[in-house]
Amino acid sequence: MNLVSLTVKGISYSQTQQGAYALILSEENGSRNLPIVIGAAEAQSIAIAIEEDLKPPRPLTHDLLKSCLDRFEIKVKEVIIHKLEEGVFYASLVCNKDQQEELIDARTSDAVAIAVRTGAPIYTYPDILDKAGIELNVDADSKDLSSNTRDLAHIETESMSEKEEKTQESNPSSRRFKSYSEKQLKAALKKAVEDEDYEKAAALRDELEQRNQ
Repeated sequence: MNLVSLTVKGISYSQTQQGAYALILSEENGSRNLPIVIGAAEAQSIAIAIEEDLKPPRPLTHDLLKSCLDRFEIKVKEVIIHKLEEGVFYASLVCNKDQQEELIDARTSDAVAIAVRTGAPIYTYPDILDKAGIELNVDADSKDLSSNTRDLAHIETESMSEKEEKTQESNPSSRRFKSYSEKQLKAALKKAVEDEDYEKAAALRDELEQRNQ
């Protein structure tokens, strides 16, 4: 199956789930986007890597891992988001060492944090994009996404890693939509997309996807 190339469009603040963020991955040569709910620490790590002119006073966890990869001459060839199950995205790092290829399981947020540091491309499968891709008006909102990402990158790094509890990549906020009918879910999803509420749209999408399995 052919892979679909994705780019990191930016990070949006969650409007409904405190301490969580929506990572927006955009389809290259297409209009669909994958909003993936991630924790604050992972969101900050990705934002800092995107803002190349910003260097934290001490290496973050993903910076340390990148240093280890470089020191031991391990190349990250690509990141593949290969599975979507019950609203949770699963990813793998495809690594090369001495002409030998290895697949390493990773959380999607960690995999993307490594990808933006190493320049590795990010891919997913068409069926995942068909299930979870949302037509978001990201281009019109790209300035806000860039601003959010920049602001997040400038948050004090030393205070976050130990004080904030990491949010799982599954979307617990989708539980509140259990009582919705399918028609109500589709109407709410349409409204969330129009309002560019990425995190709510992702939660509604996940609930619809689970019911259609």
